[in-house]
Amino acid sequence: MRSVRVYIVEDDPMVADINRRMTEKIPPFKLVGISYNEKSGLAEIKRLRPDLVLLDIYLPGNSGLKLMQSIREEGLPCDVILITAAKDANTIYETLRYGAIDYIIKPFNLERLEKSLRNYLKLRSILSRKQEFTQEEIDKMNNGLRAPNRCKTHDQLPKGVHYLTLNHIVGFLLKQNSPLSCQEIADRLSMSKITVWRYLEYLLASNKVAVELDYGVVGRPSKKYFISPD
Repeated sequence: MRSVRVYIVEDDPMVADINRRMTEKIPPFKLVGISYNEKSGLAEIKRLRPDLVLLDIYLPGNSGLKLMQSIREEGLPCDVILITAAKDANTIYETLRYGAIDYIIKPFNLERLEKSLRNYLKLRSILSRKQEFTQEEIDKMNNGLRAPNRCKTHDQLPKGVHYLTLNHIVGFLLKQNSPLSCQEIADRLSMSKITVWRYLEYLLASNKVAVELDYGVVGRPSKKYFISPD
């Protein structure tokens, strides 16, 4: 499959960076740019013509809804996934009218974003293989893409593992260029080592992080954690 070009419009640099790292982690997605407001976002989307836009609603100046409307009025051939704190019925309805592929509410589980991106790839793959579809095939495709999320949600996390803390640690690890020990992570996040260790072990069991062993001069090797490439 050819590269799927992605553009991010998000006013929070930290969230934009998390979205970028998650997107770049999944081939064949390729980030082509980031904007932090509606005006520059529209200009760059018109220039670059990405396949997919990851869009926030609350932006400086005009809202993400205005950007979606402009995208449709300009006839730009790009799909949109909303990632936003907006959860009122009117906003959700308007984004559906403008053809949003998915709607993710902040604060979100990173697994939810990954599922959305993979479902989008699946949809593109299915539509690229045929010119026409039967009703049965369309129904099957819709049912497959809307299957219940098997990832752990906020309510399904084990006792002692909290959603916001988990995302905070994962977001930090996504920004790192090299593996870090539990102590190093705890120091940089100003958290206790035992708390960080508990979350790292949960992420390790969930295959979201991997470890490498650091063999020092003396003593037992220490674990160094990083986001799993798989």
